[in-house]
Amino acid sequence: MPIVKYPRATEPLWHEWDRKAQKCGLRHTVYSVNGDRYTGEWLDNLKHGEGIQVWKRGTAIYSGDWKFGKRDGYGSYSILDPVTKEYKKVYTGWWKNDKKCGYGVMFYPGVERYEGEWSGGLRSGWGRMYYQDGSIYEGQWLKDRPGGQGMLRLPNENRYEGGWEDGKKHGPGKFFYLDKGQLFEGIWAADIPKCGILIDFGRAEAPAPTQYPIPKV
Repeated sequence: MPIVKYPRATEPLWHEWDRKAQKCGLRHTVYSVNGDRYTGEWLDNLKHGEGIQVWKRGTAIYSGDWKFGKRDGYGSYSILDPVTKEYKKVYTGWWKNDKKCGYGVMFYPGVERYEGEWSGGLRSGWGRMYYQDGSIYEGQWLKDRPGGQGMLRLPNENRYEGGWEDGKKHGPGKFFYLDKGQLFEGIWAADIPKCGILIDFGRAEAPAPTQYPIPKV
């Protein structure tokens, strides 16, 4: 009886493409059942290199560098505006281990914006924060709040320069009341001045000076 030889079964072509993409870093698109989508480079079945991640059918996008499945390197994160249907950038800068780390710019709702250093996803190091009311803080940050030395400039140009702790004025500092032409220099604790001296400062140029000058001691 003659021996019949059947052709050897071969694996589907997409298996070969997937294997090459994982090993060689080729760009490849993978869809998740929840609607997420990633297009980019791979290494050992992990996102690695440059790529774009789209979350939950396009409500958020990250475009940038990846390292072993996590955002790592330089990249930007944007969310979809439900009204305009356009993507609004939320953060652009450096990442490490899937968290903001290094220098970056964060855009908050409204006009608030932070430019500066990050660590573990929190504002830490030197940075400048633009607030909704027009105030600007520039200085050191610790665990997402002003901490160390910094300056807060108010919309009326009055400003505080000195120490901060847990987001509040703390330690030696100076408050310039430029609208009144006065300067307070002293010690602060949890945003409250505890002791110090108040003197006239730039009284002649002040837009609303006090009625009487402060007598010299």
